[in-house]
Amino acid sequence: MNGKRAFYRSQLNLIKPFVDRCSLTTVRRAQDSVGKLMANSYKDQVTSEKILVENIKCAMLVPKDELSGGVILYLHGGGYVAGNLDYAGGFGSSLAVKCGIRVVTVEYRLAPENPYPAALDDAMAAYGHLLSSGYDPSRIILCGDSAGAGLCYALCQKLRDKGRTLPAGIIAISPWTDLTMSSPSYGLNKKADPSMTVERLKYFADCYVYGGDRDKKGRLRPNENSDPENDRETKSDPRISPLFDSQDKMPESLIFVGGDEIMYDDAVLMHEKLISAGCKSEIVVAPELWHGYILYDLPERAGDFDKIFKFIKRIIPARKRLAWMTLDNAAKIFPAARSRTWSNIFRISSTLDEDIDREALKVALDVTVRRFPSIAVAIKPGLFWYYLEEISSLPEILDEKPYPLARMTSRDLRKCAFRVIVYKNRLAVEFFHSLTDGNGGLIFVKTLTAEYLYQKYGVKVPTGNGILDRLEDPTPEELEDSFIKNAGDYPASRKDTDAYKIAGEREADGFRTNTTFVIDPDFVKNEAKKRGVTVTVYMTAILLEASRRVQQARVAKPSKYKPIKIFIPVNLRKMFNSQTMRNFILYAMVGIDPRLGDYSFDDLCQIIAAQMKQQMTEKNMKAIIRTNVNSEKNIFIRIVPLFIKNPIMKAVFNAVGEKKSCFSFSNLGMVNLPEEYTARVKRMDFVLGSQAAAPYNVSALTYGGKMYLNVTRNAKEPVLEGEIYRVMREMGVPHTVESNTRGKEEY
Repeated sequence: MNGKRAFYRSQLNLIKPFVDRCSLTTVRRAQDSVGKLMANSYKDQVTSEKILVENIKCAMLVPKDELSGGVILYLHGGGYVAGNLDYAGGFGSSLAVKCGIRVVTVEYRLAPENPYPAALDDAMAAYGHLLSSGYDPSRIILCGDSAGAGLCYALCQKLRDKGRTLPAGIIAISPWTDLTMSSPSYGLNKKADPSMTVERLKYFADCYVYGGDRDKKGRLRPNENSDPENDRETKSDPRISPLFDSQDKMPESLIFVGGDEIMYDDAVLMHEKLISAGCKSEIVVAPELWHGYILYDLPERAGDFDKIFKFIKRIIPARKRLAWMTLDNAAKIFPAARSRTWSNIFRISSTLDEDIDREALKVALDVTVRRFPSIAVAIKPGLFWYYLEEISSLPEILDEKPYPLARMTSRDLRKCAFRVIVYKNRLAVEFFHSLTDGNGGLIFVKTLTAEYLYQKYGVKVPTGNGILDRLEDPTPEELEDSFIKNAGDYPASRKDTDAYKIAGEREADGFRTNTTFVIDPDFVKNEAKKRGVTVTVYMTAILLEASRRVQQARVAKPSKYKPIKIFIPVNLRKMFNSQTMRNFILYAMVGIDPRLGDYSFDDLCQIIAAQMKQQMTEKNMKAIIRTNVNSEKNIFIRIVPLFIKNPIMKAVFNAVGEKKSCFSFSNLGMVNLPEEYTARVKRMDFVLGSQAAAPYNVSALTYGGKMYLNVTRNAKEPVLEGEIYRVMREMGVPHTVESNTRGKEEY
């Protein structure tokens, strides 16, 4: 016999004669201490949150590595007379950690002070609480040991009889389902079972069914029924002894029982009745083991937890894997337009108050990517189009380079089209633009950061403000191509004039300089308000004026001036009530023609505001979408193989895409986060890669009382940054400047 098993058996045999003589108070104290000791061994792997449900104490146990979107409602054993949250937390923690699932434990009322149906009513209330908390019954599993397992079946019978939806399944460990104790095993295994006696079980049953009082010595004693026939009839009530129910329409069961248990038949007969009633049930018999043996964590029975894990995985609907998905309408151009020196990627980052723990981040990333199947993908070439394929393993967490947004090669994209980068206390995610836009990327990073804070510090961050519940399945709306859905009836014209480009000598090694202007957002907001415009309009006016000055300094003759134009990305989600996590932006083109003369700053604000108002209408956006969708649906384009299509699409992008603007200015606006988040997250940034044919792009977001305006270039000369600085100084905009200029490590 295994050493650990032999030790436990010998100890159980030693204490067996004494337990029956112990007072109920002593039994309760000892049982709770054992549970507390067991829970303590998992304290670093699970967090516990106390819950009060109709004055019933409960606890939500959440494992650090949460693998399932379901929950187990665990009803502890103890003969209905013993066990509190400390005791329930012992095996509850073990279940949570080993199976990667949330577990709710219940401190249901105990007999004899609270006889039947108190425990059943409390279990019913706990189940109702899970439903009201948003858990679908298909994602709830009941688990119990001994009396708790019997209570699981009684609860399901009550739910069924009331016409309520039953949970997905039951995990029953040494279930006590017959309080009449009338089956043969109560006699046959009387000597073999080292953990339980018939006398003790009768004491428990009387306490539960009839209640009890304290004797002259203050000890709790159960009331008894002196009529054996009536006693048996009373205890045969299916809500007390669930074995006597028909078992009709019960959830699928996984039952464990020790071969030496006196309650062996309670499990076997329950299994047989379930099968006879047409229900699904599997029973696992452990030869020569005793009542509740799983709670002892025997090494040779580790496979039982594997069975429980597989049962959970099979019963609870699995998250749908994204086998493959076509690129959305906006995303199709980006793989074709890539070059050896450029790929369209952007970065969103969170800077925390302490250095990043990579192990905690790895666990957080594992949880988060399953919530974002359209982002956790590789980009693969097909016969006619590129397509998205969900990654099979986590990407490696990378170290920071001297510059952001390094090119993604074709090989990189075929492995994973986003990357996670750590530098000291900064967590950054860089996205290839075919996956999502800045708004979708921000939601991903906020959710990942929230999960990291939970894994590292146990900080429970509420969902909302762009933080998704990482255990929910994505909705179909999150995965849709909202361009196709919202195309108008008539296309818009693509005719437009070319814009002035700020030329510059490229960095030979691909180095990208990122200059950050840290600005007082309240000042900008007040100045914008004075002019009756938005913050985005005000900041665009600064960029437009800076670009105008660059051209003025570089082009001698005003007659040679070109229009100064800036692309402003427009988030279409609110306009079209879209929940997509994929690309769903178009651009408003704003600008001036310097050949027409000088413009005051107020002129620029009013011109930009008018142009954005004119362009950012539902009808105009639908027309632009229709133009883009028509190109995709063109029969010639659709049937041309990808290797021929790529150079055509690249030529179109170079001719039409970025040539019409000086650069893009993308402002994600104010980032609002829960208080639990802001205590740890000190800064957030949004950085766009530079254009393919020109050296600049500009992006911004506001967080924590600061606006971060990031100017990215891949040329050597800081031409635009200098003019932005001078314009803001003239306008009195309070700001500081940071940069990763060559030789500097940080940016």
